Amino acid sequence: MQALIVFLKSSLLIIFLLKVTACNFAPGSYPYAETYELNYSEDEVKTAVNKFKQEHSEYIVPKVTIDGKTCDLIDEQSKEPNYWYCIYFYYKNENKIIYAWTRPAEKGKTTFAFVSINNGLVLGNWKDINKDFNRSENKEEKKKFEERILNKIKEKLKQRSHSLSS
Repeated sequence: MQALIVFLKSSLLIIFLLKVTACNFAPGSYPYAETYELNYSEDEVKTAVNKFKQEHSEYIVPKVTIDGKTCDLIDEQSKEPNYWYCIYFYYKNENKIIYAWTRPAEKGKTTFAFVSINNGLVLGNWKDINKDFNRSENKEEKKKFEERILNKIKEKLKQRSHSLSS
């Protein structure tokens, strides 16, 4: 009986340790990104993002510094590999840059991902969502992203699809 208890405790400990460390071996370039599937083409999503930024210019990232040089952080297709369309937003009051990307999913659908947050306008202070924040901070950052950015982009997509079907 005592051997059974030791076996069960050992098994539970091993399962717990595997669960805790498994995320450290996540595959892919953005294993921690919070992804959202949108039922729109990538071109439609890009258009909605651009429209959102035109109407809410406070989310456009001002000039940033990287390696001591000032430059613009622009939305663009990634280079080698060119799987992602990289998008940047700015939380002016918090002085944070949000990095997101889109990628075509199955026909007529797009994956929209919230990847990381840079603290300040000097690049290199990135923290990955779902990795570098504690549980409550992570939940709060995702909520802010969804409320401030994602839901408004979804509204633009719905408005566009309603106007096209009218």
